Amino acid sequence: MSLFSYLLDPANWGPNGIITKLLLQHLYYTIAAVLIAAVIAIPVGIVVGHTGRGSYLVVGVSNSARAIPSLGLLVLAVLALGTSSGPIIGVLAILALPSILTGTAVGIQNADHEAVHAARALGMTGGQIVGKVEWPLALPLVISGLRVATLQVVATATVAGFAAGGGLGQLLISGQATQNYSQMFAGAVLVAALAIFFDLALGLLGWFAARKTHPRAKTRVRRQPQPT
Repeated sequence: MSLFSYLLDPANWGPNGIITKLLLQHLYYTIAAVLIAAVIAIPVGIVVGHTGRGSYLVVGVSNSARAIPSLGLLVLAVLALGTSSGPIIGVLAILALPSILTGTAVGIQNADHEAVHAARALGMTGGQIVGKVEWPLALPLVISGLRVATLQVVATATVAGFAAGGGLGQLLISGQATQNYSQMFAGAVLVAALAIFFDLALGLLGWFAARKTHPRAKTRVRRQPQPT
């Protein structure tokens, strides 16, 4: 049996195909978890970065969240709250928080101090400084935090299969149980392809944000007078 047989089988694709169903479920887990984490982490990161207060809290939360065992937390959430998508998305959102929170706080805090001082000298309020100066300058780092968080969630959502939560990890679990290596291969390839897609998309978005925020200085080359 070819390793590609399960992946290339048309019956596994289409509206009722198992691959389509699990892929969409994996995408739903990823997007929902990252959005929830962003809604919480970005405002907190802006406040911390702008005021300079709570930096130690950010570091503590980030380190604590990264130390949480993903599989154990997922299994605990499923046992306590059931196999619905809510507990799984909640756990994934918790795991996505540190990267987004850190990226936002560091980006705001490290915004060009001269630009911030100039904005204050012009009489801008704190909200105006954040919206017109600090946020645009911090955007590349914010996107970088979102990028790291998204890749982590894509990988961790695979573990949801172990907790009977579906997603592409289900292909790995079912394939291992039935010794269907083609199915396991399909699951691994799809998870990797999804991670590469998000990495490239968010990396490109971050590149555009960086170019817009820090455009290359254009230097004009003056013509030297020709000797007569």
